Amino acid sequence: MPANAFSAVETWVFDLDNTLYPPAARLFDQIEARMTDYVMRTLGVAMDEADRLRAHYWQLYGTTLAGLMHEHDLDPAPYLHEVHAIDFSGLTPDPALAAAIAALPGRRLVYTNATAAYAGRVLAARGLEGLFDAVYGVEEAEFHPKPERAAFETVFARDGIVPARAAMFEDDPRNLVVPHALGMRTVLVAPEPLEAPHIEHHTADLAAFLCTLGR
Repeated sequence: MPANAFSAVETWVFDLDNTLYPPAARLFDQIEARMTDYVMRTLGVAMDEADRLRAHYWQLYGTTLAGLMHEHDLDPAPYLHEVHAIDFSGLTPDPALAAAIAALPGRRLVYTNATAAYAGRVLAARGLEGLFDAVYGVEEAEFHPKPERAAFETVFARDGIVPARAAMFEDDPRNLVVPHALGMRTVLVAPEPLEAPHIEHHTADLAAFLCTLGR
């Protein structure tokens, strides 16, 4: 991977879940269980139907929350508080990742479909607190979820990001489509590569990848 592909990058934007910690931590298993329970109670449906709706809304709208807001006029605040009230003990500090992120020149941001408060707890558990200039959650995106273009445009405008001088790191390929269209460098952080026009780079080891930039 040529380091000069990132030579113009001044802003480094990182997704959170399954990007700044490995999928093996399985935090999303806890979150999905809480989502299903919330859908059951809120919509008065059985577990199987709640689980189906959770997955259906994620696929159709980008997040379960977006589907619930669009189709059921759900108040997002109680939902977000409940589904992110999870156990973080499965996360461990990652000094190598912390050092690699700290070495990046320019601004470093986290942008997640979760809440900024939840992101803060994840970063603390990973030993990454204090490394980022800003943390943006779904509230800062005015509840537009990635992969919607409006979500990225809202957050990028809020921060003043110039996409041509920025890079996006994501575990969900869908969430790299708009950043690539806007002119950002795109990196898929996932166990396996995926061939797609909007994915410029792939890594299964984020810390190692960042170290190859040689800057």
